[in-house]
Formats: sequence, C-alpha cells, structure tokens
Amino acid sequence: MSALLESYVSGAWFTPQIGADGGRPVLDAVTGEEVARVSSQGIDLAAAVAHAREVGGPAVRRLTFHERAAQLKALARHLGDLKDDFYALSRRTGATKRDSMVDIDGGIGTVFSYASKATRELPDDVVVLDGATEPLGRGGTFVGQHVWTSRTGVAVQINAFNFPVWGMLEKLAPTYLAGLPSIVKPASQTAYLTKAVVRRIVESGILPEGSVQLVCGSAGDLLDHLGEQDSVAFTGSAHTAEILRNHPSVLRNGVRLGVEADSLNCSILGPDVTADDPELDLFVEAVVTEMTVKAGQKCTAIRRAIVPEAMADTVVEAISARLAQVTVGDPADESVRMGALASLGQREEVRKAIEALRAGADIVYGDPDRVDVVGAGAERGAFMGPVLLRARPGAPEPHDVEPFGPVSTVLTYGSAAEAIELAARGRGSLVASVVTHDPQFARAVTLGLAPWHGRVLVLDRDDAAEAGQAGGHGSPLPVLVHGGPGRAGGGEELGGIRGVLHHMQRTAVQASPDMLTAITGRWATGAQRRAEEVHPFRKSLAELGIGDSITSATRTVTRADIDQFAELTGDTFYAHTDPEAAAANPLFGGIVAHGYLVVSLAAGLFVEPNPGPVLANFGVDNLRFLTPVKVDDTIQVTLTVKQVTPRRSADYGEVRWDAVVSNQDGKPVATYDVLTLVAKTWPQ
Repeated sequence: MSALLESYVSGAWFTPQIGADGGRPVLDAVTGEEVARVSSQGIDLAAAVAHAREVGGPAVRRLTFHERAAQLKALARHLGDLKDDFYALSRRTGATKRDSMVDIDGGIGTVFSYASKATRELPDDVVVLDGATEPLGRGGTFVGQHVWTSRTGVAVQINAFNFPVWGMLEKLAPTYLAGLPSIVKPASQTAYLTKAVVRRIVESGILPEGSVQLVCGSAGDLLDHLGEQDSVAFTGSAHTAEILRNHPSVLRNGVRLGVEADSLNCSILGPDVTADDPELDLFVEAVVTEMTVKAGQKCTAIRRAIVPEAMADTVVEAISARLAQVTVGDPADESVRMGALASLGQREEVRKAIEALRAGADIVYGDPDRVDVVGAGAERGAFMGPVLLRARPGAPEPHDVEPFGPVSTVLTYGSAAEAIELAARGRGSLVASVVTHDPQFARAVTLGLAPWHGRVLVLDRDDAAEAGQAGGHGSPLPVLVHGGPGRAGGGEELGGIRGVLHHMQRTAVQASPDMLTAITGRWATGAQRRAEEVHPFRKSLAELGIGDSITSATRTVTRADIDQFAELTGDTFYAHTDPEAAAANPLFGGIVAHGYLVVSLAAGLFVEPNPGPVLANFGVDNLRFLTPVKVDDTIQVTLTVKQVTPRRSADYGEVRWDAVVSNQDGKPVATYDVLTLVAKTWPQ
C-alpha cells in the first residue's frame, strides 16, 4: 500500500489515522499504479478554520498590498525554480509536457501577474478607494467615499482534478492580496501534485504561517465552521455546486459562494469563411487543440463547434484530418500529443456522455472504446482517443450533456440569429469564440453571446498570432474575468484587480473632509491644507505630508501668450485665433486661452526649478477645464499633496498632487492631479 497523503493544518503536517481500508487509492493515470492514498479522517477542521482566522488572517492583514505583492512575486520565483519536480508528478496525472505547462507554468505566471498588477494598481496601504469623493452637502463639510477593506474571514477553495496547480494558485493570488488566508481542498485524484506545491510553499517560509493550509481527502464538516466573513470558491460539477448552494452555512450564515461549474462552450465559424480563408484553419486548429490539451479535461474546452450549413462537410473533414495526426499515449514519449484522462472512472464518465450524445448525434471520427496507445500502460492507463460527433438537426443533447474529455460536436446554423440561439441553449458558459473576418457578423454575434458568456474571443487573421501566444479560446488570463452566468455557475474569478476586490468588502464612509483624509490616507477636497514656507517640491518623500500645500503667485494671460502658443503648437482652433468666430461661439463669447496653455502656465507657477527631490513628472490624471480663460484673465494655482506611495523596489516613490487653477474671481478654471516621482531622501 502506498503512503497516505499528508494534509497541512494548524501549523503542522498531519497524517490521517485510518482503519484497515487504508484510505482512498489514487492511481497513476498512465500506468494504473497506485500513487498514494487519500483521507481526511482525524483532521480537526474546526481548529484549521480557527488557525486561519486567528493566526493567518491577522498576519496577512498586517501587510500592505505592496508587501503582499512582494511576497507573491518571491513565491512565484521560488516555485519556478522547482517546476521540474512538479512536471515529473504531473505526468502521473496523464498530462503531456504541454499540458503541464498550461497547469504549472500557467499557475506560476498567474501569481507573477497578480503581484505586478497589485504593485502598479493598488496603494501601499490596506485600504482601496473606489471612485471619487462624493459631496453630500452644499457647504462641503460632509462628504462620502466608497472604500474596499479586507474581510476578517477565511477563503476556502475546493478545486477540480484537472488543474491541480493552476486551480490552486489562480485562487490563492487574489485572495492573498485581498488579505484572506486560504484553506485548499484539492480533488483527491490529483491531490498529490497540489500537496507537493503546498509543501514547497510552506517550506519556503515566504508566506506567513496560517495563510495557506491544505486538506487532502473529503471536506468533511469544513463548511459547518464557516460564517459571515468567510467565502468558498468551488470549481467542479453543477451537481456538487447545487449541494454547496443549499448548505446551511451558505443559506443562513452568509458564507459567500463562488461557483465555476459545467460549461458547454462553443466556437462559431462565420458565414464569410470559405475553404480558402485562413480563418478556417484557425477554427479547426482551435477545436482540435481544445479537444486534445489536457485530453479535453478543461472547463473552457470547445464542446460545440457551430458552423454554417454549407461548410459542415468541409469542417468535419478538416477536423478529422487534423485529429488523425494526434498520437495518444504515455506523456513520457516525446511523440505523444495527448495523454491519458485523469482516471479510469473519468474515462467511463466520458464514455457515458458520448453514449448520451449519440441519441442526437453521430460519431464521425474516433471510437470511444478503442485507441492505439504509444508507450507503456495501454492496458491499465486511462487512455481514450478524440471523438468528433455531428449533431442531427434540432438535437437537444449537445446543449445538455458535457463530455469532460476529448470530445466535441459539430452543429450547423443558417443565420446569425440561429447561431446565437444555439449558443444560448447551453444555458450559460465560460467562453465562446467567434472566428470571422466580417466586422458586422462579429458585432452581431458578440452582442448576442455576451449575456450568456463570461468571455468572448473574436478570432481572425489579424489577431491570431498574439491570441495563440495568449493561449487562445481555452486559456483564462489573469487580467480577464474567468467565470460565466447560468449553468457555468455565475461566479467571477481573476479579472486583474477585480479578482482582488471580489474578496473584499466595499463600504460607504461618510465624514468631514478632514476625517475622511485621516481614514483613507488620501487628501479629500475641503480638508485642511498646510501652507508651507518651504516649497513642497523641496521636500523628500520622507518629509512630505498629506495636505502640504502651496499657493502660487499670479499670472495674467495675454493675447500675445495665446497667439504665441497657437503658433508654437499649430493649434489654431478658431476660438483661440479668430475674434469674430470666437465671439459667435456660445460657450466662449470671444478669444479664449488654450486649455493646455493654461495647464502649461500653471506648471510655470508652481514648479520649483532647482535640482531637488522631485525627479520627474510622469503624468496628469482627471484633467477638466471648467471655466474659459479669456484675454487678460489672471490665474493662480493651489497645489496640495494628495497621496504618497513609496516604491519598495526603488529609492523614490509616487506623489499625487491636487492642482486647482483659479481665475481672478476665485473660480476654478481647471482641476487635475499631477503625478511626480520624488526621491525618498534628499540629498541622496
């Protein structure tokens, strides 16, 4: 009997204490040999949840977003150095080298992506501001601000067998950034690979204790111990999702449940595509790729290939010819393109699904009961060749049955509306693709698909190369939402920083501008300004304070200034150059200064010109021109430190300044944020 898989709970590795049955055996998908046995018997799951709440959560939330991001980046580098070990284990799941790359490198790459985006897009703080400050009274003394803060609970992830590494890491990265500790419950069939990665994470010491725990085997009563601040992210079947939705903790205790479930994804070939167009090759390649990568065991795989009636025979022949070149067998053999399914049980499930599909479709390529296998394990491995079916008109089965393996069904349509209707019969999917070079068809079908899909890929000769490099139809990307409505579960994962905020709590804070400034760490309009004798541009990052302010001298904008700016820039718009036309303009009533001239003159008023801690201006945000500046108007600038963000990897940081340009009547003529890079210390 092989060794029992350990779990990592409450700060220690735990070997289950089980009886004579020895736990559930997990077999090598290629050879049929026993890899490990799995059981969660004896684990104190209540203690694991308490450990996450009391040890892991506080340790993570003491860190800022940038500190969490730095740890994730270090973790991704560490796991990348060890991926050869993971690849060796991944082969035992039936995965080819390409399959392992999608799972292992894809998971590590997702962590890298989240670490980078968090550094760029989140503050070096523990609170995220959502939108602008909202005035709540006429006098400006009562304002509101939406903020995102970390919840104080636990993120439980229950993962599917097909992506034992990516499935864990793509959930771990955003939840960790959100300040939540994770309890990972992998699918038993491939839990040994997840456990190997978690062991390396724990041994690295990069993440604080309690931030990651692992439960191998049954989830037992884990959900019973969850409450209002906790969340569960589930990937798996719609049947299990329904059970989770009806769990008392979800129904009565307010546990957030995210589901990514069954998905009958489709790809639609446009009616503009002929046998000679490159789009046909792109369509066929995508269908075959999605049938064979991970042996079709992908929640995003193309289950329905929807093609124009006139192209059906051509498409079937092209896909069949490409499938005939696919070698199936032991992933250790370099000639093998498609490995085994995850288990013999999974193979039987796929065969049952094919049999159900045959009630409304005919097999046009492949045999679910026979396949030529390259390498060892033909007798005991969970091998199955790709199977292509062609649906009969009106058959409901392709829209109801998901064969989670190397299987796809060709369906035909006569109009764009019919193609959309066929896609919608899947009752909600993770992804659809539209392969066409016709912009009108692409628009019509994309808008028709969007309510039923979480992601739509529009593929043609122009984007094919880069789309392929990004993974194509079947690859969720860290920066885009992964999820889908209806049958697909209604959940959302990834999506860049959306994936982080998804796990946080949005709260509307109402307060005075000064209180709001103190709470959020960002200066709010109406809050006190500290007029400084020393120009703020002479202060280093360490010396600057929120609210530090300077009011500039004044400058009169002359007609000569406007004429010179027009001649220098070539911006001779009539409102700046033609007195008669400008006078007829209902907005201006005469010659006015260019908006960018006003901003340029404002810079001349507030800039301190000598070498100092301000190293560069790298942008302007939220620029608005509010009141026209006419000839001989006088302008003045008030500049206030709005936000200070040190960069951990550099000897400088970012300073956001609130800039208000006013005229001689005290009316704002322009408002904007000035962004500068400022040295942490000066002199350096």
